[in-house]
Amino acid sequence: MKKHISWILPTLVICAIVPFLINGTPSTKKTGETYIIKAIKTPVGLEFSNESVPLHKYDIKERVDREFLVNTYWQSNGLLLIKRAHKYFPIIEPILAKNNIPEDFKYLAVIESGLQNVSSPAGAKGFWQLLQGTAREYGLEVNDNVDERYHLEKATEAACQYLLKAKAEFGTWTEAAASYNIGINGLSRRMKEQQVTSYYDALLPEETERYLPRIIAVKEILSKPYDYGFVYENNDLYILPKYRTVKLDSVITNIAGFAKNFNTNYKELKLLNPWLRENKLNNRTKTEYEIKIPIKK
Repeated sequence: MKKHISWILPTLVICAIVPFLINGTPSTKKTGETYIIKAIKTPVGLEFSNESVPLHKYDIKERVDREFLVNTYWQSNGLLLIKRAHKYFPIIEPILAKNNIPEDFKYLAVIESGLQNVSSPAGAKGFWQLLQGTAREYGLEVNDNVDERYHLEKATEAACQYLLKAKAEFGTWTEAAASYNIGINGLSRRMKEQQVTSYYDALLPEETERYLPRIIAVKEILSKPYDYGFVYENNDLYILPKYRTVKLDSVITNIAGFAKNFNTNYKELKLLNPWLRENKLNNRTKTEYEIKIPIKK
């Protein structure tokens, strides 16, 4: 009896395994039977700030298609951008409107920083990725103690002033946006050398060539997320904590202690005021700063 069982068991194992082996490799369902990766159909009539995108040019069509693919199938990043946009667009949009900057430029901030206070290897910082010299040129305070590139409202104002200058230089919002990546002088010089008047006709560094297509793709995806497979509920979105503003023209010797006076803590205060770079505010010039204080529920 034992001999009989010992013969049957290996046979059963072999019989069970054989259907899963083909030419020595596991036989499973093909990936396409359970997971479908679809080509993205580029929408017709794409535009940026009411300026049309020349999709009839084969290279532009391919560049735009690339950004739609990358940003649609980078699903985790897409959802994070959607969540953060709900939190920060209400701050950015009215500042753009006040300065007569098209609303599409909020997507420039998205591709620059992912709507985070990040720092680039070149030293650009904040949502709008401003370099130190540019930030100071447009009125921001930048030092070890206070860095207003991390102040969303003030940095957005500075970006608006740059974009208005670029628009005056080039005459179109498309070139103004492109110059944000390569600089006004950089874009102007290359266009003159190549004897062209349009961003879409110029041969530029790859990062700059991807710049407008990326903005356009992100704009389309974030404004129509369900069309691109992003599903969420309103309570999945991020919101800005409620706060009140305190005006202050004096020194703060210890921000942690200052925070306690307002029934909050150092971390909560710095999250709302990331432009405060140290645990103190020197304020030798007696500047009047507005500090956001979280409101407890």
